[in-house]
Amino acid sequence: MAARKQWSDLSERNRKLLIAVGVVEGCLKIAALIDIKRRPAGQIRGGKRVWAAVVALVNSAGVVPISYFVFGRRRQP
Repeated sequence: MAARKQWSDLSERNRKLLIAVGVVEGCLKIAALIDIKRRPAGQIRGGKRVWAAVVALVNSAGVVPISYFVFGRRRQP
């Protein structure tokens, strides 16, 4: 069984990559949560609370917030 890598075991490049992914995911989550709060419920597919919970709680490297922006919002006529 392989031992888990510690932060200090990672290369400088991998550390920077992990930090960048974390920052991007955080920004996407904040943008999605702000949009969910401001957008009327009729313009969101599914429940606002469900989307907010999933966006806030699931660590996905940005996939869940992007999914909200692509699939969760109704197109305006």
